[in-house]
Amino acid sequence: MSEITAEQVAHLANLARIALTDEEIEHLTTELGQIMHAVEKVSEVATPEVPPTSHPIPMQNVYRDDVVGETVLSVDEALSGAPESDDSRFKVSAILGEEQ
Repeated sequence: MSEITAEQVAHLANLARIALTDEEIEHLTTELGQIMHAVEKVSEVATPEVPPTSHPIPMQNVYRDDVVGETVLSVDEALSGAPESDDSRFKVSAILGEEQ
């Protein structure tokens, strides 16, 4: 891969509509060059025999069966901490389609 230039950084900044000073362009040219160098190193090591991974050790989700159980709170107990309630339900203000 070729080295990234200050002109390329300035061009990308212009495309992204980001105003950069000369010092920022110089700093980003160095930073992006280091990033590209690191990607090149990884590309050298990555081979078809090595499968891509997102985590170094195998992981699996632990699920339990969703079983309906006995409710331990009464309706009054559940609503006791609510700022507002309406009979046996929580009362919340509408958030869609109305100005607050």
